[in-house]
Amino acid sequence: MLHDPSHRPVVPEEKEIVLSRGDKDILRRLGGRIAEISGDKINEINARNWTLLNDKKSVKPMVWINEVPWHEMNVNEELTVRCTHPWARNLEETLRRTIFQWDHFRGDMVVSPFIECPLAIHSTDFGIVEDVDTAMTDDKNDIYSRHFKIQIKEPEDIEKIKMPVVTHFEKATQYSYDAMCDIFEGIIPVKKVGQTHIWYTPWDYLIRWWGVQEAIMDLVMRPDMVHDIYEKMVQAWMTELDQFEEQNLLSLDCNNTRVGSGGYGYTTELPGTDYDPGHVLAKNMWGCSNAQIFSTVSPQMHWDFAIEHDLKWLKRFGLTYYGCCEPLDLKVSYLRRIPNLRKISVSPWCKSGRIIEDIGTDYVISRKPNPAIVAGNIFDEAQAEKEIRDFMDLTEGRSHVELIFKDISTVRYDPERLFKWEKIAMRVAGDFAK
Repeated sequence: MLHDPSHRPVVPEEKEIVLSRGDKDILRRLGGRIAEISGDKINEINARNWTLLNDKKSVKPMVWINEVPWHEMNVNEELTVRCTHPWARNLEETLRRTIFQWDHFRGDMVVSPFIECPLAIHSTDFGIVEDVDTAMTDDKNDIYSRHFKIQIKEPEDIEKIKMPVVTHFEKATQYSYDAMCDIFEGIIPVKKVGQTHIWYTPWDYLIRWWGVQEAIMDLVMRPDMVHDIYEKMVQAWMTELDQFEEQNLLSLDCNNTRVGSGGYGYTTELPGTDYDPGHVLAKNMWGCSNAQIFSTVSPQMHWDFAIEHDLKWLKRFGLTYYGCCEPLDLKVSYLRRIPNLRKISVSPWCKSGRIIEDIGTDYVISRKPNPAIVAGNIFDEAQAEKEIRDFMDLTEGRSHVELIFKDISTVRYDPERLFKWEKIAMRVAGDFAK
């Protein structure tokens, strides 16, 4: 995701990367471990099962854990970063986290047989930076309370939203690629990777600038203003996507890339029959959308003020994913209007029986078990299993389900809770294999 409305995106530095022997040795050892992990045949099995799931031919529920409180997870110094160069430290952190998850709570994860070198892409963003007061209970946690100061109040404030300009800093990409090739030569290949997961979520931004209560009231009091401002946000994203395509900065996500707020994007239906391997387009990829702030908005208003606008974006992609934390159990009939929809988020706040029945086998159910189970004073393993199993029992083994454990803000500095949850989820998933 390029966007973060809390700050202006940093311009990539076009500077040669010179590393010490010590930093290179650390990265080479970690690269060797990644190569070893990626060679495990379970990766092929998991990739095949993710493909079957997304093709609606599933053989088992798939399990994946994401959005982890990494600052609480450092068991036996396995996550301690030891490199000195800032670029090397960032790469080391990524490698260590991949290895750690594989060793302790892998679920059905897949590790690629190469190291990714992300293209150095910069976007000028959408013109507004959030203005906030913060309150933190743990200064090591990047999840904390924020009070947003209102910046959109009147119709003319639409002019504050600007069209983004995208630039690929090719020298910065090449410097990173050259450094990686030098480090991992003879160990594991390096692959340049462009923009994959595009987290399209206009309402997530707008409420930070507009205010939650103010925006929801304006759905009724000033609907024309809401339509105009939301449509400009859609056009900002479309303008950015146009530039990604024109500059050939997109990469496929029908692999072990996260799509939407769910799991991997493996499918035989993408990139499609008209795919040009030298130039990836949106139609070869997954799209997504959501309107998390619309949890209490009626189905018709959800359609009018979000989905209907979003169709311009969603129709550009080959397959799409809809939803995140908002309960969608009353809104499936509206989601069916999205022509290329494949996955629907089923958050803990849905009426499970109703949404399972409405989805049936027409879409993949992207189930989000409640992360509060690992955040209490104690971790109740029996309750954790009951919550997963109760939901799966309602599917009667017929639905296509992924269990995505995410939004984990804390495990109370007890990583074993997450390790145990993964084992429980994998056991239950195994019980519902077809």
